[in-house]
Amino acid sequence: MIKAIGISYSYGENFVFNNSSFTVARNSKVGLVGPNGAGKTTLFKLLSGKEFVDKGKLIIEGHIEEVSQEIKEDILLEKSTTIREYTNPSRLKDDYELKTMLAGLELGKLDLNQSPLLLSGGQKTRLAICRALIAEPDILLLDEPTNFLDISGKRWVMNFLSKYPKTLILVSHDLKLMDKYIDKVLAINIQFRTIDEYTGNYSNYLKQKHEIERIVLRKRESERKHIKHMEEGILKMQRFTSKKGVRQRTLLKKRVRILKEKLPPAPQELKVFKIKFPEPPWIGEIPIKATDICKKFGSKIVLDNVNLSLYRGEKLVLVGPNGAGKSTFIKILLGLVPADDGEIILDEKLLIGHYLQESESLDPQKTLLDTLMKTCNLGETKVRSFLGRFMFAGNKVFQKIDTLSGGEKTRLSIAILLLQNFNFLILDEPTTYLDPLSQRIILESLKEYKGTMLIVSHTEEFILELKPQRALFLPEHETKIWSDELLSNVGEV
Repeated sequence: MIKAIGISYSYGENFVFNNSSFTVARNSKVGLVGPNGAGKTTLFKLLSGKEFVDKGKLIIEGHIEEVSQEIKEDILLEKSTTIREYTNPSRLKDDYELKTMLAGLELGKLDLNQSPLLLSGGQKTRLAICRALIAEPDILLLDEPTNFLDISGKRWVMNFLSKYPKTLILVSHDLKLMDKYIDKVLAINIQFRTIDEYTGNYSNYLKQKHEIERIVLRKRESERKHIKHMEEGILKMQRFTSKKGVRQRTLLKKRVRILKEKLPPAPQELKVFKIKFPEPPWIGEIPIKATDICKKFGSKIVLDNVNLSLYRGEKLVLVGPNGAGKSTFIKILLGLVPADDGEIILDEKLLIGHYLQESESLDPQKTLLDTLMKTCNLGETKVRSFLGRFMFAGNKVFQKIDTLSGGEKTRLSIAILLLQNFNFLILDEPTTYLDPLSQRIILESLKEYKGTMLIVSHTEEFILELKPQRALFLPEHETKIWSDELLSNVGEV
């Protein structure tokens, strides 16, 4: 059981939570939602004892474990000599059960006797999830457990979590996959710095939230009209120069100022984000062409005679399960990994920008404003306006990169790409870590982009709305004209 009573927590003068209260009953399944940077990870740190509240009480009954988005430091993992030792130290599962769980997490090909230290960051995170699920703590905190999984992997994880016998608090942008099992939603309200409680599943939360937003918007519009009417009255009173007239005008201006200060802010989800980009620089009809590309690692053949010609202005999606060679093919196109055989032909006017999953290209000690001004060679006014459209407004632009959440870093990286006006974009999992609103902003931006695009994404709705012209299927090496039925038939993007 968890009970928060009037908790407050801040970074300096900036409140993350302010006098917020909530409860989580035993054996509940709770979805924790909120925009990127709202404080979801911070709340997990408070619950797991890594941080402490400034005010209020946080009462926790039972053993609690957390698995974060990224495993950067894990003493238990570093001390473990094998995957078996790390994930199943008390031998609560036999090897067959352990391998079955790892297969569901797309780690089925790993040798249980190999060292976990040699794995990638994403693989280590999934091992930590497996370890936590086997240990079955009284309260399990999972932060984006489906990151980097293909669609079948996401479904396996959510199905497994639906059967978790104890308390589960889950941060995930795939909550709809577990919708019917959630009995409560905790929503971080960034306007009032509170943690709001919604009884019922995720769908019920969305309905309640949308209704509340409509009410707030109606109230806001009504009060704005009232303020406008008062301001018109002030203008008409300008001709009154007597002491009484000046006093009345002064009082009315004060009332208008107070009303503006109390005006309820518009919910972010109801704002309209319109981002227009200039036409990308001209390029030939075929910006990039891959002919008979082959690649193997050791004895494993990853790519075998892959051919692809991308056309000017085309959006093409790479389709296939994890391990099919999508990221390898992208890195070969970018010249980051050499092909064993084959040829890549680039148009001489090609200006290529890319976003790669698990790539850290931003200077963590630079501010958002400095990063964009230097990278894009633009003035402060234009950069701040652009950042505002990507939900980096006000003092947010002065934050250092290393203070941003994973989703905020992704959003910033793609904003930088779009601002540099490349005529060809390669995007590998651009929706990773993104909350639904951030996904919408990035999606609408990419829909407006007029250049050529090659994209990999495991988010079904994102691909369906982007409406690519063609798809390259791996490992089949087939290129097909896109239709929405392709996604439903394949089941994996």
